[in-house]
This record gives sequence, structure tokens and C-alpha cells, in this order.
Amino acid sequence: MLWWAFLCLEENAMGMSEKVIQKQRPALRLVSTKGLSRDEWLRVRKQGIGSSDAAAAVGMNPYQSQLELWMVKTGRDNGLPKPDSDDPASPVYWGHILEPIVAEQYSQQTGRKVRRVNAVLQHPDPEKHWMLANLDYSVVADDDVQILECKTAGEFGSRLWNEGVPDYIQCQVQHQLAVTGKQAADVCVLLCGQELKIYRIERNEELIEALYVLERQFWGFVETDTPPPVDGTDSAERALRHLYPVDRGEILDFSQSKELSDAFDELLAIRKEMEALRSTESHLKQRIESQMGEASKATFPSGSVSWKRSKDSVGLNVKQLLKDQPELLEQYPLTKPGSRRFLIQA
Repeated sequence: MLWWAFLCLEENAMGMSEKVIQKQRPALRLVSTKGLSRDEWLRVRKQGIGSSDAAAAVGMNPYQSQLELWMVKTGRDNGLPKPDSDDPASPVYWGHILEPIVAEQYSQQTGRKVRRVNAVLQHPDPEKHWMLANLDYSVVADDDVQILECKTAGEFGSRLWNEGVPDYIQCQVQHQLAVTGKQAADVCVLLCGQELKIYRIERNEELIEALYVLERQFWGFVETDTPPPVDGTDSAERALRHLYPVDRGEILDFSQSKELSDAFDELLAIRKEMEALRSTESHLKQRIESQMGEASKATFPSGSVSWKRSKDSVGLNVKQLLKDQPELLEQYPLTKPGSRRFLIQA
């Protein structure tokens, strides 16, 4: 599946050259991470594309777009929301806490010894100096596998593992193999806190070459300070709103741009189609509701629907409170920054 995804992506990249595979020198230790603060570590990561950046750099990360990653690499990410590794409600927090436990269980189940790699590694080829990697663990003295990548996945994230290692994780691991010159990695994942699975990923030279071409294209956007194209994801939308938070009142005439004019016409057509679909959806839902009456649930050969009343809740009537005590607004003001709205007129 990953290979076909790369074939599609490669159509937008420069052609891959066929070359003889030569034995690669060991990765360079760019900086030791022992005693390195998180802020310092993040600054080092901005010097290149790390293994956890690889999927986003080639447009295959379901959680981060190329545009959002570009903002991070160019220092424009101050306003972007970031996962808090100290927040117990964050998956990043539990991933950090559980990582050594996953590694220990891997060792117990496989009999392989592992050790931490306390360094940011760099590709030894000067032309690929921007390819960096952080490894969770290395596998000690084993001819079959040399790298261990530890993962955790909750109820939602575990669905991405139904067919094996998700594509974006495979990108991460192939990037690690590219930087280190190693031949294989094990991915050990703890699913929903109770099921441990181990997957072997072998080095694939064709995938690595495709990764290099596409990552180099992305790094060119960083070097030239040029935003990469948007991709329609929530991440790209979030990045755009932080990149261009205010408007300056200027009016642009795109009537001479066939590309943008076609995009606008297609947008209008899709909006009309969506309105028709929403109307049809409401009609079908109401037909079922009218027959359910006071029933809580209805079943069908292909599924079921529920129609239940939620519990009553108590809230604060702020409008009435300010009407009775208007001085509270002056005592406890709260300014909410405005946001740009995309409105269509036709």
C-alpha cells in the first residue's frame, strides 16, 4: 500500500535516478540529547527533516500537513497549538511514559537487548545533511534487526493499525534506515494499553530513494522560504489561519487567472451539491424519526439508529446576568481575538 502511495506522490516529484547501491557510512552524531532541554532539542530539529517529520514532508501524515510542518521549520509556529508532553490528557504524555515499558516488553518477548540512542543523528552524505533522525532504541548485536521504534495507540489511533503498520509510520522507519544505513527495524506498538504487537520493516531502497526525492522537494520550500501547496486537511486550514491571521482590506482581481477561476467555479458547484445532499439527508432522517415516534432505537439489516433525549444541564445565563449587573463586564472584561471568515458571493 505504501509503495503505491509513493508512486502517486512521485508523479509530482522529479524523476528518480537508477543508481548502484553502495554501502553507506554510519550516521553522524549531530548533537547529544543527554541533558538537552526540549526547547534546545526542537531548535536542533529545525535544522532538517527528522524521522517523525518524514511523512508530513511527503504529504502522508494524517495529523500534519506540509504547510504546518513548513511553518515549524521556518520558525512561524509560535501561534500553532502544540501537544503538551506534561499534560496527562495528551497522547504524547502517555507515549513518553509508556515508551520504556514497551521497550522492556519487546525485550522480554523477543530476547533481544536494546539500548537508548541519546543523540540526533545526521545522514553522512553532505548532499543529504538535512536528513536527521531520532531513534527510540537500537537493537544490540543482532544481524536481523538493528532499530526499535516504540509506539502506543489509544482507541481511535489503534484503528490505523488494523492492516499493519500505518503508512506514515513506515515513512518514519524508512527515513531512520536511510539516515543510519541499517537494514531492518522492529516497530513495537501497544494498542489500547493491553495488546502488544511487533512488526518487522526491512530496508527498501526504492522507497528510500522516493523519500529522498520528495523530502528534498519539501526542504527546497524551507530553504527558499516558499510555502508548500495546501492539501485540504484540517492541519493546512489551521496553518493558513495562523499564517495569515488578519486581512489588510486589499481587493485582488483573479479574473485573469484561469486556474483560480476554475477553482472558484468548482467550489460553487460543490457547495450547491452539498446543499442538495444536506437537504436529502434531513428528509431521510425525518422519515425515520417520524416512524420511530417515542422509540429509543431502530434497527435495520445494515445497522441501527438511536434517538434518545440527553440529560438536562444547568448553565449560566450570561445575557441576563449582564442585564441585571452590567458593571460586571467592566470588572471582568475578556477580549476574544477575531478570526477571518471565508464567505462566498456569487
